[in-house]
Amino acid sequence: MYGQDSGLRCLNNHPVELDRHLSEAPQALDRALTAKAALDARTASFQRGGGGPYIIPVVFHIIHNNGPENISDAQVEDAVRILNEDFNKLNPDWTQVAPAFIDIVADVGIEFRLAQRDPEGNCTNGITRTVSNLTEVGDFDMTQVIQWPRERYMNIWVCRYANGAAGYTYYPMWLDGWPEADGIVVQYNYVGSIGAGSPFRSRVLSHETGHWLNLMHCWGDSNEPGDDANCAMDDGVDDTPNTRGWTSCLVTGASCGNVQDNVQNYMEYAYCSRMFTTGQADRMLAALTSPIAQREELWQPGNLAFTGVDGTGTVCEARFSVDRRSLCAGGSVTFEDQSYNGVVSRSWSFPGGTPDASTDASPVIAYAEPGIYPVTLMVSDAAGGSLGTTAQGYIRVLASPGQSLPVMEGFESVTALPNPDWEVVDEGEDGGFEVTTSTAYSGSKSARMPNTIFDAGSTDELISGTYDLSGASSALVSFRYAYAKRYIADDDALYVWVSGDCGDSWALRKVLRANTGLLTAGVVQGLFVPSNPDQWGYAQITNIGPSLCTPSFRMRFEFVSDGGNDLYLDDINIASGSVGLSEAENDGNGFAVRLDPVSGSVEAVLDLRDPDTVTIEVVDALGRFVHRTAPLRLQPGSHRFALPLNDLAPGGYVAKARGGIQRDAVRFVKP
Repeated sequence: MYGQDSGLRCLNNHPVELDRHLSEAPQALDRALTAKAALDARTASFQRGGGGPYIIPVVFHIIHNNGPENISDAQVEDAVRILNEDFNKLNPDWTQVAPAFIDIVADVGIEFRLAQRDPEGNCTNGITRTVSNLTEVGDFDMTQVIQWPRERYMNIWVCRYANGAAGYTYYPMWLDGWPEADGIVVQYNYVGSIGAGSPFRSRVLSHETGHWLNLMHCWGDSNEPGDDANCAMDDGVDDTPNTRGWTSCLVTGASCGNVQDNVQNYMEYAYCSRMFTTGQADRMLAALTSPIAQREELWQPGNLAFTGVDGTGTVCEARFSVDRRSLCAGGSVTFEDQSYNGVVSRSWSFPGGTPDASTDASPVIAYAEPGIYPVTLMVSDAAGGSLGTTAQGYIRVLASPGQSLPVMEGFESVTALPNPDWEVVDEGEDGGFEVTTSTAYSGSKSARMPNTIFDAGSTDELISGTYDLSGASSALVSFRYAYAKRYIADDDALYVWVSGDCGDSWALRKVLRANTGLLTAGVVQGLFVPSNPDQWGYAQITNIGPSLCTPSFRMRFEFVSDGGNDLYLDDINIASGSVGLSEAENDGNGFAVRLDPVSGSVEAVLDLRDPDTVTIEVVDALGRFVHRTAPLRLQPGSHRFALPLNDLAPGGYVAKARGGIQRDAVRFVKP
């Protein structure tokens, strides 16, 4: 709206949505015209009284699809700060207003406070978060996903795409009989001055709130600045000169026969807004103290008490955030207290960290030793109330150097996810990666990512611990996967990322989509469980160069759901691209591989204590199967098997003995 960087603008009284409403509600126009007449009469006779500011409880509804539109609490709080500065002549830049208008810069006298109680009386910080694809549209239907009563709260919806505008709302006359639409829709990067916002775009909410309180654009009742016809329109405010409207900050600009236009007004499209006029302030206060659209109910003492914004606040939730939850030994974590409301003191406990305690709002804690550590936060308010929270297993500190190569993860020894070797990120809290015994490419276990049509749009991650690649100039990664669509149009995706700095930064190395490589088993509308090796795919990553071959290499499997079927992972292998595997030797568990350097023959030796049905498998350094025996029913004792590997190329291999009891693997190098 204000910025030359985007060309976006205000969509005041959204014409398409308003026309639809008027066509669906035949009496709506007459009611709106009646409300306008009453509000015009009140505005014409309004005289501002004394006293403190009018307080408006506010709720921000973040409608998101786990994208950048899911802005932080801090960005919302910054937007409220800017609103309060702009409506109370506290914005530092008001002194830069052109001399012709400096004497009529208004202290409107309205204070906006984030609600501290929701409509049911529960504790809130005035911010809700709802996952919905409608964030990509930002229309009336999106606002119906969640709305709090308009007589108690000013609703603000934040979304990724605000119907083609930076923001929009409606005059009170239209909303008087249309409470379902009452509030402000704003695009996420026009909220506040930090995070996804910017100082350049931060006055959009001041502009839209002006509309919500009955202000027109300075050029009148249209959304098209710069038109000569605007000179014939009026905004209903005596001290704002008629104007064509501005989209650039020519402070000395003049139009419609004026000596100078009020280009720096919040209700202009120029990108240098600094002020409301005293006449605009009176018009907004006339609307706020009117029954039209129930505005006068917002600031009544009873409602301020109901919404919890009438005092300093009572602490009702202790919570915190971090800049990262996993790091390598020797690194540090920045914590941030996000408790609410009215917190005046806090006490942290950081077992395993340095320091191990703090009273700061944002302490920085170093961790020297690998492990999984809890965090505790206690907070107190001015009245002496206190609450606490403890997050068990919250901080994961990884070894550096990590596990040495080769890495062979078949999940056979894994009892549950997450565990010390694998981190699970389930942002939607709807079920993340888990271990399953229902299927496997080899052995009896694999990793499963549950997936249904209700998970569409969600993202889940499986993140490894650290591996030591410092002795290699390159590395080879391979894995097995199985996936089926639920419907032909599904396009779920698997992204594989790698990191050479313990996860501080990530590089994308593999993308498998349902329509370009991920599909291994067609369309299965019921629960998909791969039943044979042909329903598994094989992937390898070869573009891991020297910069990633560090002591703290990590992998991240990221699954983005489009509502398809389950995904399975198995046999994740990492091997050096240049360093050979060690010679075979007995692993101490009754399984060995012996090579005849003259004939080149390979023999497996297996000692059993109990009867078992065993399969002998051989895989190369990339995890590809080069030999597999049929299941063999064996009795206790020593058994020898000739492995027909004479034609294999020289290099490193892994032999595995898998059975109901037996689970062994041994590395060997074929000369």
